[in-house]
Amino acid sequence: MKKSVICLFLVTSVIALGTSCRGGKNQENKSVEKISQAKEESSQEIQRPYGKQRGQQKRQAFGQGFGRRGLARNAERAWSPGDVVELSAEEEKAVDIETVKASFRPMRSHLQALGKVFAHPMRKAIVSYPFSARIAEIHVIIGDWVKSGQRLVTLQSEEVGIAKSDFYKAMADYELAKVNYERQKRLFDRGVGAQKDFLASETEFKVAEANLNASEKKLHVLGFTEEQVKSIAETHQINPIISLYAPISGKIIDHKAILGAMVDQETEILTILDPSLLCVHAEIYERDIAKIRIGQQVEASVPAYPNETFKGKISYISDVLNEDTRTITVRSEVENKEYKLKPGMFADIKIFLNHQAQALVLPADAILDEKDENIVFLKIQGKYLPQIVEIGTRDANYVEILAGIREGDEVVTKGNYQLKSKLYDEILKKAGIH
Repeated sequence: MKKSVICLFLVTSVIALGTSCRGGKNQENKSVEKISQAKEESSQEIQRPYGKQRGQQKRQAFGQGFGRRGLARNAERAWSPGDVVELSAEEEKAVDIETVKASFRPMRSHLQALGKVFAHPMRKAIVSYPFSARIAEIHVIIGDWVKSGQRLVTLQSEEVGIAKSDFYKAMADYELAKVNYERQKRLFDRGVGAQKDFLASETEFKVAEANLNASEKKLHVLGFTEEQVKSIAETHQINPIISLYAPISGKIIDHKAILGAMVDQETEILTILDPSLLCVHAEIYERDIAKIRIGQQVEASVPAYPNETFKGKISYISDVLNEDTRTITVRSEVENKEYKLKPGMFADIKIFLNHQAQALVLPADAILDEKDENIVFLKIQGKYLPQIVEIGTRDANYVEILAGIREGDEVVTKGNYQLKSKLYDEILKKAGIH
């Protein structure tokens, strides 16, 4: 009996103990779930942009995200349109701020194009010889400036000797035929000469005259002038020498003459260029063809002289459109008095249209580059406001403003770089970057 009571007590104790353990575990699991849920809610609350701590979270986001993205990426600005720059009296005196009011003034609209410099076709000459010859003397070197008619090289040519010999022979035949013709004419006029002899002498005279003219023309083809032919007729010297003379005034830019070398009709012995007037060929897009006229003024600039412009006029507009680029070629004649432009240079061409218009403008010094934008600083009630502007036509000193400001707005022209530096300095301070 006692053993039975003891066993029953032990079983009851074990069951009670198991139930107690299972209840403790369930309660522990519920506690863990509550803690995890609380952590998740806390994490979600931190990630919300407008939670209980709204102001604090917004300041942190600005310091770590918005501001830095604006400084790093070109597509974004670090400042907003409402930001202003304030200067103390000492700072404004030190910076030496100068301003100007935006106003209207005449501006000439223009087209911009890329071009290339070429020699003017009427200011370039190639010195060559149409027959085989040997170079006997050289009178100029590369880089020399020559005048029209100046002797350049002297050649020895068999063709010249033969031509001179034929000329002397034709001249002798002509003189003989002339004397015979005049004698037969006198006899015929007196009635003592036969008409047959007179007509024969007249024919011989005309043939001799034709041969003389032909031989003289041959000398001109070889390069002899009218004065030189007259000198040849007087001297009666058969010398196979001929000199080549400059056809234009200019500079020797190519020199292939070598003493004793043989030349022929394919040899370009010398090249002369007058660089005082050059051509610039520019490609104009199809949509702008209607704006281009012969005689419009142009300005060319080259990378070698970025601060200089070379003025000229349009002299030719092509009649053929390039189907690949959809452009036409426009040739401008550009003055080159100081000889700074060189054929082969690339050039930026500004073609001025034939009308002027009133435009809202600012001095070029007022415009600052802000990544991919242009900004100015407006002075409003003693404060300085950065403002994005859209620019248009430029000239030597002014820039057309298409949008962003109005007439009469006071814009900073001196000290704007310091204002921009202070603007970013304040942005960095607000972002917590020192």
